[in-house]
Amino acid sequence: MFILGQEKRRRINLGGATSASSHVDILHQAKAQRSQRQDSRKRQESAAHIQAWWRGVCRRRAVKRELRLLFEADALGLNGLRALVLIGRNEEVLAQWSSAVLQEGEGAILQHFVGPERNSWLVLVRRAALLILQSAADFPQSQHTVAHLRVLDVLLSPSIAPRVLGPQGAEVTLEFTRYFLGHNLYPLLAKAISGIPIELKSSAALPLIVLLLTYPFQTINPAHSELYIAAYTQLLIGPFSLPLLPNRLPLQSITHIAANFPLSNISILASSILEVVEALATEARVHLLANLVAFVPPRYAKLDSSSLNTILQLFTALMDALPTHALDPPSRKTSVASRKHALDDSSDSESESEDITRVIAVNAFVPPPPPLPTLDARTLTRLTTLVSTGHITSLLTTTQRHPSTRPSLYAFVLSLCTVWPKQADSVLSHIVVSNGGGIARELYKGYVRSSGLGSDDSPTGLTDPARAKSWPTLLFLVDLYSTMLLTMGDDEFFSSGKNNAPRNPLTLDELTAFSRQLRNIAFTLYWREDQTDVQEGRVPGVALKWEGVREKVTKCLLALHARDSRKPFTPPGHWLVTAQIDMSSFIEAAVFEEQQIAQPVGAKALTKRQISYLSPRLGVLNNIPFTIPFEVRVSILRNFIANDMQNRGIDRHDLHRRARATVRRGHVAEDGFDKLGEADLKQPIEITFIDQFGEQEMGIDGGGVFKEFLTDLAKEVFDSNRGLWLVNKNNELYPNPGQYATEPHSLNWYRFIGRILGKALYEGILVDVVFASFFLAKWLGKQSFLDDLESLDPELYQGLVFLKHYTGDPEDLALNFTISDEEFGVAKTIELVPHGSNIAVTRSNRLEYIHRVSHYRLTRQIKRQSDAFFEGLSDMIDVKWLRMFNQQELQILLGGVNTPVDLQDLRKHTNYGGLYADDHPTIVAFWNVANTLNPEQRRLMVRFVTSVGRPPLLGFKELVPNFSIRDAGEDQSRLPTSSTCVNLLKLPRYKSEKVLKDKLLQAITSGAGFDLS
Repeated sequence: MFILGQEKRRRINLGGATSASSHVDILHQAKAQRSQRQDSRKRQESAAHIQAWWRGVCRRRAVKRELRLLFEADALGLNGLRALVLIGRNEEVLAQWSSAVLQEGEGAILQHFVGPERNSWLVLVRRAALLILQSAADFPQSQHTVAHLRVLDVLLSPSIAPRVLGPQGAEVTLEFTRYFLGHNLYPLLAKAISGIPIELKSSAALPLIVLLLTYPFQTINPAHSELYIAAYTQLLIGPFSLPLLPNRLPLQSITHIAANFPLSNISILASSILEVVEALATEARVHLLANLVAFVPPRYAKLDSSSLNTILQLFTALMDALPTHALDPPSRKTSVASRKHALDDSSDSESESEDITRVIAVNAFVPPPPPLPTLDARTLTRLTTLVSTGHITSLLTTTQRHPSTRPSLYAFVLSLCTVWPKQADSVLSHIVVSNGGGIARELYKGYVRSSGLGSDDSPTGLTDPARAKSWPTLLFLVDLYSTMLLTMGDDEFFSSGKNNAPRNPLTLDELTAFSRQLRNIAFTLYWREDQTDVQEGRVPGVALKWEGVREKVTKCLLALHARDSRKPFTPPGHWLVTAQIDMSSFIEAAVFEEQQIAQPVGAKALTKRQISYLSPRLGVLNNIPFTIPFEVRVSILRNFIANDMQNRGIDRHDLHRRARATVRRGHVAEDGFDKLGEADLKQPIEITFIDQFGEQEMGIDGGGVFKEFLTDLAKEVFDSNRGLWLVNKNNELYPNPGQYATEPHSLNWYRFIGRILGKALYEGILVDVVFASFFLAKWLGKQSFLDDLESLDPELYQGLVFLKHYTGDPEDLALNFTISDEEFGVAKTIELVPHGSNIAVTRSNRLEYIHRVSHYRLTRQIKRQSDAFFEGLSDMIDVKWLRMFNQQELQILLGGVNTPVDLQDLRKHTNYGGLYADDHPTIVAFWNVANTLNPEQRRLMVRFVTSVGRPPLLGFKELVPNFSIRDAGEDQSRLPTSSTCVNLLKLPRYKSEKVLKDKLLQAITSGAGFDLS
């Protein structure tokens, strides 16, 4: 009996667990149970799959056994063929079938292609043949490969099927050819060739593979253009892009390819050239180029114009797709015959890659240059055919017979020189020797003159794709004519060709128009605000960036302007672009941009390329400065110097912050070298002279005494008897090339002289010294040419001109690549190139010899001296400031304008002292007398007062201090004297104009000079 409320009740948890279990434990338990169920289901499914797979394997094995038995029972029958195709890549079965086909004879299998079951046989045999082709490609050294290839020979040979089947045989062969081309015939054959080691030329498979390479072009009618193009494209992309293809093949196979390569039909590829090139990697492009070079050049003469055009365009496209130097990696050692060592002049290395980001922070990402391919020495040797004189001559001769191919030839040479820059000089020089004049005339008159590039009415339309065909001819003419100018003397440059004399290929009128084109192109490219486009943008029609075009055009433009500067042939204002820009704003912007890119003291000087990138205006001023008026550039230079002084805190009037030096009369150079050799010459310099009695000369140096110091120092250091300087026939100075001048002490003197002349330029003080133009060119990093040699060594110049135009065999002259130097009676032989004594001067290399000799005499002999001088000069004057001028303009900056003295300008900027004023009777008489002097007497008068006989470059307002006249008493017997340090004429108060003229002429012609009274 239960008592209500006291019975024991069972506690039930509806969650399915005891009350002590937590909620987390419940979840974990449920998850574990679910995972167990899933694992069990997966095991069951996997077991079912494995069982099914195993049943399939067993069934396939059984089927293959059945198929194998079926095949062996009827290897050459239709059922056996079906079994073979179903079995697939079984090497043993394929070998049995190939052996059976060959044993039965070629006619047995071909006969089936004309019977009632023709289509079935065609389908099955094609599949079987593809299997044996794949087997031959994968295992080219297998013992069965030769049999496989012989079966393929039966099916693809253009002669076997027609011989067995009659007219229907050609259709069968074409059917098989079309099928195989659609199933990678040439890539598989290329794989087979590459699978045979290069040293195993005796492999029996190679001749059969080569036959298969050529069969399609004997089978396919070129009228079937799509199929023919497909075959040609596969051939080039496949076997012909293998490394060292000719080295892999036996001689008879090479001969077979040479005879059967379808070169005469290559014009069918004209529209597919880019497709071929783009399908290849960089190294494969080089290999294709090298392999074509092995087979194509001997057949140039047999080609029609369309085929020759296409092969040149293919060569060009392949080279255009390669990185610069791809054919001439740094490790390569060139042969003696093609050696073109870099000239050791002081020019900017514009061919080197320069990292602009090291100069200024820019956000643009500059991608690294593409890696150069790694090429076998045999490939490189084969590629030298491209730049050989024989190959270039063959092309010139062949294209002469086909005028329509000339533009393709010019594009080819341009691309060759671009991708192989070390060989560019050799190639261009040979073209110059062959017929450079005729080609230059043809280029200009036939293509460049009417191209519209750089025209005055549309100078900015350079990027128009419609003008893509015009760029190769213009740039090739630029390269060719630049090369011609290297060895073209002024007599030839300005010759009209009368009396059979050598003549310039372009008339002076044509050169005027051509230089205007180049000026417009160069200025447009330098003037672009966004220089990133110039650096990275591609030129239509050529594989060059705009920066490369700009450099080529600038090089030729500078050479033409140099000729015009020496002997004008263009009209006044020809080089200027003042109509295109506002000069006032140009000056302001140039000064601002120079401040923006100013570098710390001691930093490496910016190259012209870097400056062009950072500042369009400074790019113009440093590369084509002659497009801006000279007076504007001088004004910019003065602004640059003023800013530099301000940045350095230089005050010319601060007497307390001056470097001081005491120098003895008669020992100005020696004391100046000792006292100022390490001084900061940009600061004002205070000079104190010690007279011949050892007494200090009185007076305060307000700038005039330092000017006198410069004048006296120049007289001493530039005295040719001191051994540092020599003079040419025009009394122009250049460094002594002798051994003494290269000793350390002498180089220190050159460095000091450079600093002192830099100080003169910095202060605007004129110095009466004239340098040879070729030496001034070194200041600007420019290269000297043959025409510069005439002023240095007229006899050598005439000899080189004779050699250039010698009509006989130059080898009869017994010259080699050496030159003799004589010093102190001792002669020594200098090799112009390594092993130069073993290299004879021939018709093909005589221009190189002329250039080497000129370069040695004008540059190499004085390189160390010039470098030391320029090192000192650049301590004072920023390199980019100097590059705003040419040689003639630098001479004007140093010594004034070699023009008649403008008396009105002189009088307008003359100061008077003592009793004198502009209306004083003696002053009136002085100017009356001055007006009666001839030009030479006026220069002597200016020289007498200022120490320099040429007016300042911007007129007498620039003379520092101004020209001054002070009275010197009433003694009528006394001669006028001067203080050249302050440009002061001390003129007695003469009573008559006759006496004044007589005394003045006596003073200025007798050498009277500085007076301390």
